[in-house]
Amino acid sequence: MTSPSRLSRTTTCGSLLQELQKIWDEIGESDSERDKMLLQLEQECLDIYRRKVEKTRKHKADLHQAIAEAEAEIAILMSALGERTSFSRSKGSLKEQLSAIKPVLEDLRLKKEDRIKALSEIQAQIVWITTEIAGNIPSFTSDDAGINERDLTVKKLGELRSHLEELQTEKILRLQKVNNHLNSIRELSIVLSHDTNKTLTEVHPSLTDPANGQTKSISNDTLARLTDVVNSLNQEKQQRLQKLQELGRTLLDLWNLMETPADERKRFDHIAWLISSSVDEISMQGCLALDVIEMTEAEVERLKVLKSSKMKELVLKRQNELEEIYNGVHMDVDSDTARKILTNIINTGDVDLSDLLIGMDNEIAKAKEMALSRKDILDKVDKWKHASEEENWLDDYERDENRYSAGRGAHKNLKRAEKARILVSKIPSLVENLNAKVKAWESEKGIPFLYDKAALVHILEEYTKQRQEREEEKRRSREQKRLQEQLATEKEVLFGSRSAIKKPLGQSANANNIVGTPGRRVLTPARQGISVGKDRKEGGKGNVAATIPLNYVALPKDDSVPRSS
Repeated sequence: MTSPSRLSRTTTCGSLLQELQKIWDEIGESDSERDKMLLQLEQECLDIYRRKVEKTRKHKADLHQAIAEAEAEIAILMSALGERTSFSRSKGSLKEQLSAIKPVLEDLRLKKEDRIKALSEIQAQIVWITTEIAGNIPSFTSDDAGINERDLTVKKLGELRSHLEELQTEKILRLQKVNNHLNSIRELSIVLSHDTNKTLTEVHPSLTDPANGQTKSISNDTLARLTDVVNSLNQEKQQRLQKLQELGRTLLDLWNLMETPADERKRFDHIAWLISSSVDEISMQGCLALDVIEMTEAEVERLKVLKSSKMKELVLKRQNELEEIYNGVHMDVDSDTARKILTNIINTGDVDLSDLLIGMDNEIAKAKEMALSRKDILDKVDKWKHASEEENWLDDYERDENRYSAGRGAHKNLKRAEKARILVSKIPSLVENLNAKVKAWESEKGIPFLYDKAALVHILEEYTKQRQEREEEKRRSREQKRLQEQLATEKEVLFGSRSAIKKPLGQSANANNIVGTPGRRVLTPARQGISVGKDRKEGGKGNVAATIPLNYVALPKDDSVPRSS
């Protein structure tokens, strides 16, 4: 059955042929011409059909090629993306097959673009961090990152991400190192009064003024230079601290030497604090600055100049201190000779006065040590002196026949006498103990124990001897008194009692002639050291004192004040 469109075309061709026949008739064309022209028309129609067939055939080939190219691209994309699924061609016409391939291809192309974008971004970050570590300034975009489009797999993406994470971790660590170095440099610069910005700019400008989004440099070169700067500043800090510590010790020596008051020292209190401080403890701003060192050096020089003018005064002051120590413990010292020698040394300048002061300080230390070793013995000497004084007072008190009268101060004297008797009873053991300690001291030191230029052992021996003589005199006095009383009793028996008032013993001429002196004093230790020879010469004069009455009192009765033991 003929289609309407074809029928329309046939009708059109027939009508056109009829119209052409009419025109030919009107023109009068011959049959040959008419056949020729119809043959030409057929040839032209055949050519048109032929061209149409060729075009259609070419279109078919193009469809086959498009399908093949799409399938090849799909295979390449799936291989590049690492897709494990396979693609199979669908059934149907070529256009249907091509329509089925296009969505798959578009999807793979989108995946490729996304994968390339992700890889480019990661690669760009990797290149950026790598150039930062290398010390180069990055000047590229993500488009410049070289991506291998044949390898767009997830595995490749994961590898790049792992590499990026490693680089980011290294960058963080490097930034931490840089920041630690920067903090150390700032702290050291504060202590040393350095220009921090200038120091950091010399290392790398980005460390002080990041510009155009540029981050701090983390390159190997920057880290190495920062490490060198920190080490250099630490070394400088150590050297300055040692310098100030040496100056501080010299300053303290000069202060102590010249006894500088606290107000003048206050200005350099921080220098004195530095002497005992370690490097890690120093953090105060400007405490190790160059101007601090210069100021301390100037002060040391000033004190050294001042020291030379005050040295004579200091030397003599040390000598006074030495003499006070010796005199305080009853040690002999020739002050005049020592001062003449010191004055001569100072005037001649043969000896460094600093060494002289050090030597005198050593002598003072030895003197204090010697005084400390003598203290126990001197305390016992004081007790012995006090006991001997109380013994002499008790002798005088007991010779007073009116001691029991109700006079002013009598009760005080009674109490004092009671204490004195207890103290006197301890004198032998006190002397014996003191003598033993002195001998032990002399054996340990290898020198005699002198007390006000006299050997204390000899003083004790002389005192013991005199005390024994005194006790013997007391014994003879008591015997004479007993004989006197016995003689008076016999006279009363022979001649009867007298009507006159009896005189006190010792006031008759006969009694004065026969009674010896019961109250001969033993020299007290305070006078013992300088009177030993004199007492020995006067030892034979004891009979002259035999005429002293028995009731002789050496001390005023009312003015006697008991001394506590």
